[in-house]
Amino acid sequence: MRYLLGIDVGTSATKTVLFDENCQAIASASEEYPLYQPQNGWAEQHPEDWHQATVHTIQSVLTKSKVPAADVKGIGLSGQMHGLVMLDEANQVIRPAIIWCDQRTAKECEEITQKVGADRLMEITANPALTGFTASKILWVRNHEPENYAKCRHILLPKDYVRFCLTGEYATEVSDASGMQLLDIPNRCWSDEILEKLEIDRALLGKVYESPEVTGTLTVQSAKLLGLTTATVVAGGAGDNAAAAVGTGTVRDGRAFTTIGTSGVVFAHSSKITIDPKGRVHTFCCAVPNCWHVMGVTQAAGLSLSWYLDNFCTNYKEKAKLANVSFYDYINKEAESVPMGSNKLLYLPYLMGERTPHLDPNCRGVFFGLSAIHKQADLLRAVMEGVSYSLKDCQSILKEMGLEVEQMMACGGGSKSGLWRQILADMFGCSVKTAASQEGAVLGVAILAGVAAGIFADVPTACDQFIVQDESCQPIAEHQDYYAKGHVLYQQLYEQLQNQYRLLANL
Repeated sequence: MRYLLGIDVGTSATKTVLFDENCQAIASASEEYPLYQPQNGWAEQHPEDWHQATVHTIQSVLTKSKVPAADVKGIGLSGQMHGLVMLDEANQVIRPAIIWCDQRTAKECEEITQKVGADRLMEITANPALTGFTASKILWVRNHEPENYAKCRHILLPKDYVRFCLTGEYATEVSDASGMQLLDIPNRCWSDEILEKLEIDRALLGKVYESPEVTGTLTVQSAKLLGLTTATVVAGGAGDNAAAAVGTGTVRDGRAFTTIGTSGVVFAHSSKITIDPKGRVHTFCCAVPNCWHVMGVTQAAGLSLSWYLDNFCTNYKEKAKLANVSFYDYINKEAESVPMGSNKLLYLPYLMGERTPHLDPNCRGVFFGLSAIHKQADLLRAVMEGVSYSLKDCQSILKEMGLEVEQMMACGGGSKSGLWRQILADMFGCSVKTAASQEGAVLGVAILAGVAAGIFADVPTACDQFIVQDESCQPIAEHQDYYAKGHVLYQQLYEQLQNQYRLLANL
């Protein structure tokens, strides 16, 4: 039997899963590490924490499984996108990595737009300049820490730093590189024009591969440390959402997935490049060679639910205990007890500003229609519906761009709620399904490693064979009609409040 390792270098932890050649999980392990916020709006991590977590979790799954080293044929890497890792001439990390959620680079985004031009930036990178992307972080270090920038010889993304530690190769792949704002998205290569206008030396960047390509093999030192062999190949891998797409079988036209984690995502596969000129959604290269994906993001999806539960429903935990049911089973039953529309209550989930479709850092959360009849459960269901309306906004833009979705997969914590999946099916107007495997991104990169190792022919074929669907929710016509009307009102509320949000921010 041949085996594959899937590794996801996340924001809070690294997770490693060992799969057999039938994509069945054999053993898993995870290790957490801290996030540092030295100033308000800043977010940093130590790259060596990622490497050590990778080493420890690989060692753990190999010990648990007792699989012979020679039988592990490939490693796939996934991870948080956009983070900036800088190495000096001796390959030492120069400063803590500035990660995806850091917001310090607003002025650098203005600098990028001014130097490249807003329209040209969209044509090449398929996205407007955003604070989360890597290019603005590079410029921030150059503007504010010139001594560190002068020492820099290599720039890597989080998972690609782990790749360097494993293989000694300076490399990345197209899906993760898409989020750096230095890649020519249509042509899937570094943009000489962007690099020249931003005065960034191309020699700082690693070689760009397709996601299922071999980027290197384990060094002698890494193989010995991990208990593997130098014949083990390391595939390009993918950024977290592109990896989750493979792990849910979202690898053909007409397929999409929605994630309800801390943030929310609607992600559609496309064999043709499609760019929203307004920049409301991201267009990136996906993990299937010569294909792309379009992705809308809502900032506070699961975050809205956890915020409401933590602040207003502390009694639910005691009630769940008394009822002898799990906490999440209890809150789902509470929400199910409320009629569709939450007794004419609407929630706008803008706790952290919003990306899709508004690109508005000033907007904030709203309960609209509160009256004396409303109870905890009404607000609970309104939160679930409000997040779903926001994800519907994302899907509406994909439709506007000509991306018709016939099948939607659901993943993330919110997907475990049958009620939430039904609300999404009713709003999206298509079936919403879950995959039998909950491994998502780690399964996705294990499949990419299997292609790189020659075990699987290609990504879509492997997904057709190994991604098994589980539960399915079909849209209910009566519900669709109601939510279509509710969505119009939901959209009008933002339009009415847009200027008031700005006034509030400046109060």
